[in-house]
Amino acid sequence: MSTFAVIDPATLETVADVADQGLDDARRAVDAAGAAFRSWSSTAPRHRSEILHRTFELMLRDRAELAEMISTENGKSLADAAGEVTYAAEFFRWFAEEAVRPGGDYGEAPAGGARTLVSHRPVGVAALVTPWNFPAAMITRKIGPALAAGCTAVVKPAAETPLTALAIARLLTEAGLPDGVVTVVTTTDASGVVGAWLADERVRKISFTGSTAVGRVLLRQAADRVVNSSMELGGNAPFVVTEDADLDAAVAGAMIAKFRNGGQACTAANRFLVHAAVADAFVAKFGAAVEKLTVGPARDGSAIGPLISENAVQRVTRTVKKLIEAGARITHRAPVPDAAGHFYPPTVLVDAPHLTEEIFGPVAPISTWTGEEELLERVNATEYGLAAYVYAGDLRRAIRLGEAVDAGMVGINRGLVSDPSAPFGGVKQSGLGREGARDGLREFQETRYLSVDWPA
Repeated sequence: MSTFAVIDPATLETVADVADQGLDDARRAVDAAGAAFRSWSSTAPRHRSEILHRTFELMLRDRAELAEMISTENGKSLADAAGEVTYAAEFFRWFAEEAVRPGGDYGEAPAGGARTLVSHRPVGVAALVTPWNFPAAMITRKIGPALAAGCTAVVKPAAETPLTALAIARLLTEAGLPDGVVTVVTTTDASGVVGAWLADERVRKISFTGSTAVGRVLLRQAADRVVNSSMELGGNAPFVVTEDADLDAAVAGAMIAKFRNGGQACTAANRFLVHAAVADAFVAKFGAAVEKLTVGPARDGSAIGPLISENAVQRVTRTVKKLIEAGARITHRAPVPDAAGHFYPPTVLVDAPHLTEEIFGPVAPISTWTGEEELLERVNATEYGLAAYVYAGDLRRAIRLGEAVDAGMVGINRGLVSDPSAPFGGVKQSGLGREGARDGLREFQETRYLSVDWPA
């Protein structure tokens, strides 16, 4: 079997060779999932719950090892990676608890003469496609609800970061998951493998996290067989600071919202809109914090690791160049090491023009505003609507602004919006469906009802 190399983006060294699986492997994965579906879907919810909870415990047991693995193949800092492992494990705990609460309804038909029994059934074999930026959390956020609902799954992790997915699959097996219920397919032929799954009549669900461009392609393919689809796509998150905001809190939140995973997150703050009255003070405080960031390999204890690839560095470089050509100015930058990795300096720009593209890197473009009408017009002038952040001293004003933003998630006076107990997802071109919370379980279920004759 052919293989492909997994590269450490901090050192450019090969850390592992992984099987490069093809279409036959993809079909065999569906064979296994299809064969296991009847047994797994009829497994008692309590037993499914116990397997998920054991996997949660195993992830915490192996947290240090998993964090090191994530840092090695993804490049993020060890602190970021350890935080991701804890967050990822929580999806197994949350959906272990949701597995035993499938829900349902019973009632009398309004016209009489019948009783209605509503239940939620697993949708079937699910194809799960995940990105490289959160190689643990994006997997568990999909596998957790799929297994809790009674679905079986075929999983394609990103070719850049397959090791974490394979490690989680091993933990699921150790926890007692039967063979065939989850199969990971590692491949460099993403479009071929996923296309084969979408063409297979046994696959009834596609859950994808990635770019909006790829999401559109998958939705077109899914339309041919009307496959149940969940899409978590791109973002262009605004970070709003009002004139009465606590600037120290806003800066602390901005550091999280912008620089978690080096800015390589769909929820990352992409545009900073700061009230003109406090802009200079905010830039000074924020810039000073950015200049203190340490950039380098995770093993050196750095706060910011490399970008995932040389292409990513070039893309961010082009974006910054365009911003400067449009009038922006660099005010603060953190130093980068003279090393072989794909490092880019955390950067603050002021006088930034309206940004329509996702940076996906450690760059913070700042512009100012004075009136709320103008602010909201600029905030919502984007095809994306995933996340947003609002910092304001008056909580009622903050909530009012948050409710006026076209986004699926808004952080109010906090720089983090993700939580397993909350419905994660966006509006407009940022996707379809939700992950996490009860909504995440429903994404892997079909609702049906029995109409029972009930003579008066």
